[in-house]
Formats: sequence, structure tokens, C-alpha cells
Amino acid sequence: MICAKTKEVIAVFTDCGRTHDFKMWKKSIGVRVVKHIKIKADSGYQGIDKLHGNSETPKKKSKKKPLSKEDKAYNRRIGSERVLVEHVNRWIKRLRIIAERYRNRRKRFGLRVSLFCGLYNFELGGI
Repeated sequence: MICAKTKEVIAVFTDCGRTHDFKMWKKSIGVRVVKHIKIKADSGYQGIDKLHGNSETPKKKSKKKPLSKEDKAYNRRIGSERVLVEHVNRWIKRLRIIAERYRNRRKRFGLRVSLFCGLYNFELGGI
């Protein structure tokens, strides 16, 4: 989770093995998001609006129903706001903890990812 204004990493969720992001988010629902905070998620989070009403996901097309111009503009707006999150993901992948197979103790993987996110926050000058 990343703050849109400051671009700082707020929270990190990890799980063992290959787990979908939305499944991890539902599993870690102990960290509740306040209702007035807007969540902007990618299309993998379809159905998040049932769990958090103040959320936005891109609209998907189907074979029988292509996207209208308004839907495409909506998706472009969400994508341009979400690109900040993807830049943070790229920065963390550059350290190769997420990009490659993790070969150390699984118990400390979450701690190490949190440390790298702390380094990212420190580079921003937020701490």
C-alpha cells in the first residue's frame, strides 16, 4: 500500500509461494482501510468494491461488449494515477528481493521486504 500524496510505502503484505495480490489483501484484512480513503487498484482486484465501497478498478471489456470512449478515458485516468505504484514496485524489484527466487529463510522474507521499503522511504526523505 502506497500513499498517493507522499509516495511512501505504508504497508507491505507477504505470503508463502505464489499467491495472488487480491487473495493476500483479503487474507490480511486485519489491517482495515478507513472508509473515506480511496483505493485505486489494478484489474486483478475485481470485486474489491464489495469489500471496500470507496475503491476504483479499471473496467474490463468482454467479447460481446467492447469498452466505450468514456470507459477508456476512465481506465486511462486510473492508470495514470496508479503508475506511481508501479514505479515503487520497479524500485523494489531492482533490489532483486521480489524479482528473483528468495533463497534464504522464509521466516524473515517479510522483514527484509519491509526493510527495503524502509530504504525506499528513506530515499524519498520522508523519515
